Amino acid sequence: MGAGRGVSISLDGVRDKNLMQLKKLNLALFPVRYNDKYYVDALASGEFTKLAYYSDICVGAIACRLEKKEGGGQVRVYIMTLGVLAPYRGLGIGTKLLNHVLDLCSKQNISEVYLHVQTNNEDAINFYKKFGFEITETIQNYYTNITPTDCYVLTRYTASTTKK
Repeated sequence: MGAGRGVSISLDGVRDKNLMQLKKLNLALFPVRYNDKYYVDALASGEFTKLAYYSDICVGAIACRLEKKEGGGQVRVYIMTLGVLAPYRGLGIGTKLLNHVLDLCSKQNISEVYLHVQTNNEDAINFYKKFGFEITETIQNYYTNITPTDCYVLTRYTASTTKK
């Protein structure tokens, strides 16, 4: 097919005017429905939430939430969602989205990134492991409306992590 040749993948910030793109992607990609707080957090995270375009078609997104760690001013990043529409997987779009967030973390000295993944989602687990994420916890009955209900917490600590 050779469609990947010369086709650009671009990232764009999420704003009020294109928030509907993120909502439509989430409906198509994920078995759960996201509430208004999700979208407020996504908008509030600024550069940490991006839409991915393949030949000017919106095909993927990453949405993060910045969180203060307990007992300190340190910030960690929670990846709320990362998804790419099925026909566009394997083209490096998810990698570009994740690398964008990981690069921001290293520039801003954020040493921890984490997310939840359904325990049977081997594709996602393997994808994140390629980027240095490790399973750090298993949570029983995390999901209420999907099966299996259990999830893994995958965490990536950057080399600059120092415990204070």
